[in-house]
Amino acid sequence: MQQFDKENFEKLFRAEFKGLCFFAQKYVKDFDAAREIVQDSFISLWEKRATIDASRPVKSYLTTAIHNKCHNYLRDNRKFDTNLLQIENLFELSDGSGTDVLVEKELHQSIKLAIDELPEKCREVFLLNRYENLKYQQIADQLGISVKTVEAQMSKALRHMRIKLAGYMTLVLLLIAIAQLLLKKL
Repeated sequence: MQQFDKENFEKLFRAEFKGLCFFAQKYVKDFDAAREIVQDSFISLWEKRATIDASRPVKSYLTTAIHNKCHNYLRDNRKFDTNLLQIENLFELSDGSGTDVLVEKELHQSIKLAIDELPEKCREVFLLNRYENLKYQQIADQLGISVKTVEAQMSKALRHMRIKLAGYMTLVLLLIAIAQLLLKKL
């Protein structure tokens, strides 16, 4: 925003308010609370307009402020269990606690082991797709194979990974079921 005057502020408000309300609602699950959070964020923006970094996009400032206010709202106004908030992806899953680090290490080791068990060509295709973000055509060109072969190798790799990591999927589904039960009690 070049000039942060009343007219430009009103244009910004009219253009972004509704979308930012939906953004906030994803976190707080209550449209009225989301609307209030967005309004507070716009008021805060207006009050701090002289100190806002003009090189930074204003929408970026607003979304960060709204995100933080949503977390504060959840912390202050709802009696959620911290584990439930983690399941809903409102906080980082890895908060540095010993249990999370151990589970994360175990998961990474299981993934590495499952990848290492793949046949060589299958492993190569999988790694190029998942870790180097290459598209099937790019992989086919790089390895000198057809796209159909890449598709077949990826299908084989994903089937293998699903089988080898099935134990972790059970844990995730269990956590989701517990979260749903807790939500019903609230």
